[in-house]
Amino acid sequence: MGRFFVGITGASGHAYAEALVRGLVTGGHGVDLCLTRAGALVIRHELGVEAGERGELLADSLEGWLGSDIAAEVKVFLPEEVGAPPSSGTAMGEGAILAPCSMGTLGRVAAGFSSNLVERVADVSLKEKRRLVLVPRETPLSQIHLENMARLASMGATILPAMPGFYHGPKSIDDLVGHVVGKILDCVGVDHRVSTRWSGLDEPPEEPGTEPLGEG
Repeated sequence: MGRFFVGITGASGHAYAEALVRGLVTGGHGVDLCLTRAGALVIRHELGVEAGERGELLADSLEGWLGSDIAAEVKVFLPEEVGAPPSSGTAMGEGAILAPCSMGTLGRVAAGFSSNLVERVADVSLKEKRRLVLVPRETPLSQIHLENMARLASMGATILPAMPGFYHGPKSIDDLVGHVVGKILDCVGVDHRVSTRWSGLDEPPEEPGTEPLGEG
């Protein structure tokens, strides 16, 4: 199978990134992973993962964070590695997902300003007309935020805010995270069982996969 690029920024919601990486690898794909500098701070705060100041320790933390099976399919790049393979249009990846995506990153991508590898890969995805999914996690939204999202949508990007639904009867935070991650995986064509699928008002919701998202 192919490889997806996952960029993790300084927005809150790193549980989404963790579940996304697990879902991609479980679906048979490799992952090229990059944390922005702000992302390296937030992942330690929210998930307890030690990544260093600029993500330089993340590769050493992968197995403890994701488990050996998932970690084996993940390659970590530093944000300043703008010459890394995913930064080139000749590298035929399956697409790029920025999750969670801060409004600063989203604004720079919308303006075509690439200050790090995460933004460069998003820029390449736009120019090569490949899959680009941005998962903003912010509220409330200013007019600037909305205009930037509309601009990116008009360029072909998918704007998928981290807005979990409740119609599937969530029983845990994992269920809420899985609802959003399932939508991301659907957008990029990856088969999964991380979330329930709607079966109608008269039918009970399907049960998601039995393995909790947080287990390696």
